Amino acid sequence: MTLSSGTHDGRFDAVRAAFENNLATGEELGASLVVDIDGESVVDIWGGHRDAARTAGWERDTIVNVWSTTKTVTSLAILMLIDRGQLDAHAPVARYWPEFAARGKDAVEVRHLLSHTSGLSGLEQPVKLTDLYDPADSTALFAGQKPWWEPGTASGYHAATYGHLLGELVRRVTGSTLREFVATELSGPLAADFQLGAAEVDWPRIAEIVPPPPPSRLPEPGGIAARTFAGPAVSAGAANTADWRRAEIGALNGHGNARSVARLLSVISRGGSVDGTRYLGEATLDLIFEDQADGVDLVLGIPIRWGTGFALPKKETLSWIPDGRICFWGGWGGSMIIMDLERRLTISYAMNRMAPGIIGSDRSEACVSAVYDALA
Repeated sequence: MTLSSGTHDGRFDAVRAAFENNLATGEELGASLVVDIDGESVVDIWGGHRDAARTAGWERDTIVNVWSTTKTVTSLAILMLIDRGQLDAHAPVARYWPEFAARGKDAVEVRHLLSHTSGLSGLEQPVKLTDLYDPADSTALFAGQKPWWEPGTASGYHAATYGHLLGELVRRVTGSTLREFVATELSGPLAADFQLGAAEVDWPRIAEIVPPPPPSRLPEPGGIAARTFAGPAVSAGAANTADWRRAEIGALNGHGNARSVARLLSVISRGGSVDGTRYLGEATLDLIFEDQADGVDLVLGIPIRWGTGFALPKKETLSWIPDGRICFWGGWGGSMIIMDLERRLTISYAMNRMAPGIIGSDRSEACVSAVYDALA
């Protein structure tokens, strides 16, 4: 019985087998996988169900909340503004957002926001999830907050705050919200089925998020990790609500599928240009691979090597992502996007049953490993 729909090049039979095994074992509920090499989709498959009751199949146009894979689209938007000269990665954030300079943040640079080193990984209490639904209020809170560690000295994953901080820069220099910028400058021109939040007309085709099991270990009370995940606390089930879908959360509520995410991020894999349109120049691509932090992340508690806007390969953390001119990130529960510039390769995975962990899962690992084995 065929467990997935779509097409793949025969060289990637093992990739499809890995994808279908995730579905056959029941580990995955519904998912999509795309492998793009220099604009050619050598794998574009999907399968399973978009609801926990298994009454609705995952279709070609199914979209899903991709959690922190959203951050990669936000990063791409900021890099485009850097490439255009509207932002300078090494300039103080306060050059564009004067109120941000308050309480010792005058030296925080744009690159610190992009690399999770600004010291603003969460909001001070009291704060609740719905505070994220109003970017104007939450960015004002950030402007008045003191960093939780010396900016630029270490990374601390900006789990829920990344898009609000960077989205305010987009608004300050373009006059558009981050959602509008992504729609008009990226998703529209690239014909990518991706949006921040989701228009109500698209709700019937959104896959239901199935929350992960409870974490086996909780962060130390009062520490930076605990303060981050409480500032505000995000429930996985919130992704299935109307208020979440109406909001603009540039860290967490992008809705798309493997095909649309691959289309957008192939801008990086393909050297900055797609179909004759240039989005990023060589100097901006080089900026991605400048190490901004390399050590144990203060929030995630594992070694992470951050470039500008994306993580860079680090064998001791994710052994299945090879060394080289590669950047990547993933979403809570297992979604993943990998941009491999040396091979002009983009690998994108999106799913709705969340696995434990923040970066990828055993399921996405199986698919990514099969891709690199096939290419070898």
